[in-house]
Amino acid sequence: MNIPGERSHLRTLMNMAPYLWPPGEPGLRARVVISLALLVFAKAANVLVPIAFARAVDALAPQAGGAGAIAAVPIALVLGYGLMRITSSGFNELRDAIFARVQGRATRRIALQVFQHLHALSLRFHLDRQTGGLSRVLERGTRGMTFVLDFLLFNIIPTIFEILLVSLILWGMFDVTFTVVILGTVGVYIAYTLLFTEWRLRFRRAMNETDTEANTRAIDSLLNYETVKYFGNEAHEARRYDGSLERYEKAYVRSEVSLNGLNFGQQAIIGLGLTIVMLMAAGRVANGGMSVGDFVLVNTYMIQLFQPLNILGFAYREIKQGLTDMEAMFRLMREEREVADKPGAPALAVTQGEIRFEDVRFGYRPDRTILKGVSFTVPPGRTLAIVGPTGAGKSTISRLLFRFYDTSGGRVMIDGQDVRDVTQDSVRAAIGVVPQDTVLFNDTIRYNIAYGRPSASQEEVENAARLAQVHDFVLRLPDGYDTKVGERGLKLSGGEKQRVAIARTLLKNPRLLILDEATSALDTRTEQDIQAALRDAARGRTTLVIAHRLSTVVDADEILVLQDGQVAERGSHGQLIAADGLYAAMWRRQSEAVAAAEAAAAAQAAAEDTSAALAAPA
Repeated sequence: MNIPGERSHLRTLMNMAPYLWPPGEPGLRARVVISLALLVFAKAANVLVPIAFARAVDALAPQAGGAGAIAAVPIALVLGYGLMRITSSGFNELRDAIFARVQGRATRRIALQVFQHLHALSLRFHLDRQTGGLSRVLERGTRGMTFVLDFLLFNIIPTIFEILLVSLILWGMFDVTFTVVILGTVGVYIAYTLLFTEWRLRFRRAMNETDTEANTRAIDSLLNYETVKYFGNEAHEARRYDGSLERYEKAYVRSEVSLNGLNFGQQAIIGLGLTIVMLMAAGRVANGGMSVGDFVLVNTYMIQLFQPLNILGFAYREIKQGLTDMEAMFRLMREEREVADKPGAPALAVTQGEIRFEDVRFGYRPDRTILKGVSFTVPPGRTLAIVGPTGAGKSTISRLLFRFYDTSGGRVMIDGQDVRDVTQDSVRAAIGVVPQDTVLFNDTIRYNIAYGRPSASQEEVENAARLAQVHDFVLRLPDGYDTKVGERGLKLSGGEKQRVAIARTLLKNPRLLILDEATSALDTRTEQDIQAALRDAARGRTTLVIAHRLSTVVDADEILVLQDGQVAERGSHGQLIAADGLYAAMWRRQSEAVAAAEAAAAAQAAAEDTSAALAAPA
């Protein structure tokens, strides 16, 4: 970012402020006010503790009076001293208890808004992101907010307030020299801490960067577990991960060693200031200008002030790091939505279900045009198949219809409504998609099927599973519909995953249906069964079929052949075969490949039968 660090931190605090003073929630605002009042009461009681202690010490001196006075007065003062310490601690704990709801609610709301915003970003953002690094940003951002609130609001600011209050008390009780020495010591301490900590931040940043890199590599490697195994690259992955950990180790060591230097310097400054003040107080006691109790008072104040200052370096570092982490999280919130609804956009009204592409042009990058003026119409309730060589733009058409992207030219229409003029939610609610690459949630089969309509009953889930030819398979599993499918559905075969995907799309019961290589992972017999089920499901729905295997689209009402981002041919299967063009050539190649594969399989089976016959005893 081009914004200087301090301005960036200030903006982060301003972004955080509305969550601490939430509009429309007087209960939470009252908690903030009560917490701040308790903070003031706790500090006031804390400042009075040394005075009560000093008076008790003076009361115990021999010249305090008779035995009765010596017994009674110190007891009262000691009781008062204990009461103020208990009161100070009680106010602090009560403050934290009352403010916990505000802090928890603020963290929850920020995390939820970032999560929702990430889901609202375009597919392009999610194709470019790294899951491990992104999860670290969210984790650190929410944790950073807790640190900032704890240390800034309830540690640093109250400590500064207490220092000023004690300085005024000592000035009033004795003279300005004590105040000057205390403020001077605190000033040197703070300046040293801030400068040294600022210098150390480079090591902390390096730690965070290498930690994010290591986490990203670990998650990426584990998500691609099968690929790692296929190529036997476990050692390679371990070396890459260890390389990141080695860089983290070096940054960690530098950070810890510099922390030792910071701590020593802080203690030296505190020790020097404490020694000067105590020498001044001892001289006053020797001259009769101060009592022993006053000497104890000054010593107690110094210890009381410097105790919270001991963690100033840690608090400053954590606050700065917390603000940096929060800024990274808020930066995600400022990420522009490539695909956004127009202000006041109405919901899509699907009356018949006609799909129309009018001279649609699109490219994922300005220098890479995918679609070059594609036009077609799918009448209501009809099926259009789109075929063509790899890279022709088949899947891009489905992404534009689903509005993962907006066209750079032309229009995508549903029942005469440009999808850019209506809400994304309504467009996607009307469309069901069975993708080529099926990814399942690491949950049960029931959950993954019911994801098409979370409110569906068990009976409806099972009915959708029957239509997708997966119900009988699920019943054969030990846990049935409660079977966990594993990360990304890795416990299921490709065909089983695709049938689950088909089932959840059927459960959604959409008006428009997109089948993107929906049966590509199925064997021939299962494919034929599911094709029949898909034809039943598509009946009465406008259906867009994207296919590589031409055998799956022979029954389509119209077939569109794409080549180099343009419509090369269109017509029914019979018309395209008769035209003897690109489609017919593709059909012949695939038919020959299928025939060759079947012949090879038959030869293999015959060879196995012959081997078995020869091996059999005479």
